[in-house]
Amino acid sequence: MSSSVLITGASGGIGRALAARLHERGWRIAAVGRDADRLAAVPATLRIVADVTTPDGAALALSATREGLGETPAALAHCVGSTLIAPLARTRAEAWRELMRVNLDSAFFTLQAWVTALGGGPGAAVFASSVVARIGVANHEAIAAAKGGVEALVRAAAATHAAQGMRINAVAPGMTETPMTAGMLKLPAMREAAARQYPLGGVQAASDVADVMAWLLGPEAARLTGQVIAVDGGFTTIRPLVK
Repeated sequence: MSSSVLITGASGGIGRALAARLHERGWRIAAVGRDADRLAAVPATLRIVADVTTPDGAALALSATREGLGETPAALAHCVGSTLIAPLARTRAEAWRELMRVNLDSAFFTLQAWVTALGGGPGAAVFASSVVARIGVANHEAIAAAKGGVEALVRAAAATHAAQGMRINAVAPGMTETPMTAGMLKLPAMREAAARQYPLGGVQAASDVADVMAWLLGPEAARLTGQVIAVDGGFTTIRPLVK
């Protein structure tokens, strides 16, 4: 597999951490985001301003990557995402549609454009889901539905393209220290309450998630496809011993 990768949502916390990790390992990186100023801080070979929540934006990202790198990367990391914490009865239709656009539309159109650009060749892709798609968490109905759709997309696409040697997986992070969660973690009491929910304790760093994503893109994960790996300190599968 070529050591080039397309990272969408590259200026976000996890996307930037993944770019840094792969840059250290010598990968050529095409970093895609909507804000040129934020992209400027991402370690990358190529920086592309595009909105991948639309078919045209996703196609633009792929064509610009192919032109800039001289090839379509055989690795894709889709890190685009947003969140919404609100009970079902208080979730406005506009907020629902925006959440689905950012999380599910972007995943679908990016994967569609990348698969098309590869033209039947092998590759490896990894998507970002969330623990709230794995286990019921109060007041997360909208984001759970959006990320649940991403996980279903991953499994179906993995089945469709397995015969051509294409691997498609996802990670489902728990609470992670990123700009998106800064507001939820700014007060010590909020941080401590969040940390207590996780059997391993604490709030994980973006690099913890990025390490697993990098592994899924590499040859060490050659026999994994259609999987969703929870990077969550045990939140979705175990309960700590109460003392």
